[in-house]
Amino acid sequence: MTAVEREYEADVVVETRDVPAEDVVTLTLREVGGRPLPSWEPGAHVDLILAEGLVRQYSLCGDPADQHVWRLGVLREPESRGGSAQIHDRLHPGTRVRVRGPRNHFPLLASPRYLFIAGGIGITPILTMIAAVDAAGADWHLVYGGRRRASMAFLDELAGYGGRITVAPQDRTGLLDLDSLLGTPRADTLVYCCGPEPLLAAVEARCEGWPAGSLHVERFTAKPLTDPVISGSFEVVLRKSELTLTIPPDRSVLEVVEEAGVDVLMSCSEGTCGTCETPVLEGEPDHRDSVLTPDERAANHCMMICVSRSRTPRLVLDI
Repeated sequence: MTAVEREYEADVVVETRDVPAEDVVTLTLREVGGRPLPSWEPGAHVDLILAEGLVRQYSLCGDPADQHVWRLGVLREPESRGGSAQIHDRLHPGTRVRVRGPRNHFPLLASPRYLFIAGGIGITPILTMIAAVDAAGADWHLVYGGRRRASMAFLDELAGYGGRITVAPQDRTGLLDLDSLLGTPRADTLVYCCGPEPLLAAVEARCEGWPAGSLHVERFTAKPLTDPVISGSFEVVLRKSELTLTIPPDRSVLEVVEEAGVDVLMSCSEGTCGTCETPVLEGEPDHRDSVLTPDERAANHCMMICVSRSRTPRLVLDI
């Protein structure tokens, strides 16, 4: 039994490898057979399928118009679970690696004015965004923070934008002055932020008074999980598969669905990548992911079944 819709998946070869900052590498990837890669838009990311079954997500930071090359920027995490270490140590020009995607849960929406806030390697999805809005003639500004200037990637590329960029290494300027940046809500401005969890949480807190839909964030790590609304079991009906399953409190919807023989796409199992997004037909999900916006959660049209659960005794899913 299967209910999966396959994404693009193929082998690519590392064409070039650069070191734009301390502990950061950029890789350009080309499809092994030379065929065009899927198109993508600013904010998109792809999966790298690594050895030992590791699957990790990285933002695309090249030129969306070039369908023959994808570029990624990868930070070596000091407490890596194996993904970034593999990439830094094993992926060199000529190395093959498998990719899947792209997908985009951080889309760039139209606006007359933008404020971009990037922390560390969170600059990667922002690079293509500022190129797009600059080409479109929008008003924008980027504030880019990092621990030290030497650890901040792509500064040479960003220098071409002149005064639209504020570079703020923490060891020289301290923490970003978010109160000044976000203290006054602006109805004509969209805020895009990507970086470590403390930065995202601080930006979210300061944007609570902004108009709904003003803030857009992307997380590389999952937000801490809260206690589920329903502490016991609940029922999930799979409409297409004609199955009714019981989800116990100690297992995820994804685990039970896969055990029943229904093949669904998944990747991170942490609620950050969006791969397992599943349409909801009836019931109210207990959203516990790090992907959906507040408006998307309120709409209840979909859920990430790797971590999200149910607020109602019964959910009906379109799989």
